[in-house]
Amino acid sequence: MESLNNCRRPWSLIVERGEDASGEGQGEICRCWSPGVSSSSANMALLEQGDNAPPENCHRLVLLGSSKVGKTSIVSRFLYNKFDDSYTPTIEDFHRKIYRIKGEPYRLDILDTSGNHPFPAMRRLSIITGDLFVLVYSIDNRESFEEVVRLCQQIRECKSQCLKGNGSNIPIVLLGNKCDKEKSRTIDQTEAINLVEQNENCRFIETSAKKNINIEESFIRLFEMGNLPVEMSPSLHRKVHPQYVGGSHSSSQRRGMSIRRKMSDACGTIAPNVRRPSIRTDLLVAQMRTKTSKSSLIGESREKCSIQ
Repeated sequence: MESLNNCRRPWSLIVERGEDASGEGQGEICRCWSPGVSSSSANMALLEQGDNAPPENCHRLVLLGSSKVGKTSIVSRFLYNKFDDSYTPTIEDFHRKIYRIKGEPYRLDILDTSGNHPFPAMRRLSIITGDLFVLVYSIDNRESFEEVVRLCQQIRECKSQCLKGNGSNIPIVLLGNKCDKEKSRTIDQTEAINLVEQNENCRFIETSAKKNINIEESFIRLFEMGNLPVEMSPSLHRKVHPQYVGGSHSSSQRRGMSIRRKMSDACGTIAPNVRRPSIRTDLLVAQMRTKTSKSSLIGESREKCSIQ
């Protein structure tokens, strides 16, 4: 493989040599990769690219709320477009989705937390390491709404301590789930609207995981607030196998594409059998992102960022 590094173009041109389509003689294949993607990374499986994604392209989304409000169902709709009517209490579920968008790898970790929060320190750690938040309540449950009011305050306070006063910029989407149960409604929309108006970078939308109402719209809104590519939304990228490397389009289809389309073609996959990073790793990630000292994260300086 020969790389034309001296070509001053907005892409890297790679020439591969090998047998032509007829199997006779040698042929050449030219490929264009978007900026920032070397030939080696372009040949990686999508999962490998996700593991090597730059820190600024790695984000953690945390779902918080009372039990039985539909957090897990919302995640299931987002990742698999499925809904399970049975209820199984969640201790903590961790998911990872890998994307390639405009030639760059992105990693989105999704943390589905317990509604019973048996370990307050773990909940605080989830908040410290989160980049985007989805707070869920059920429109037919007053206590669940009161819980998201407390959670919103806790996120702002925790992030303000860890980010030196910049906690108000953390993207939060407030979801009033189960909007299909209108006859059982106990929370008026005006209450939720008043809550988000009191908090910067906070939006409200009513959803139904069961009926698939506004689920994707809520994530698009969250990605926009967090300055993430909207192509992370399920309908805006192709679903591919975790070991996917190249384009799945036929030669005739690719010839009909513009170079811009080839470079911006977004794809994504769900990482199989992924486990949540260890507490130590989470603390190191939090330290790197907030640029605070290690002592402030492990409790030696409890005034800045304590998880207790």
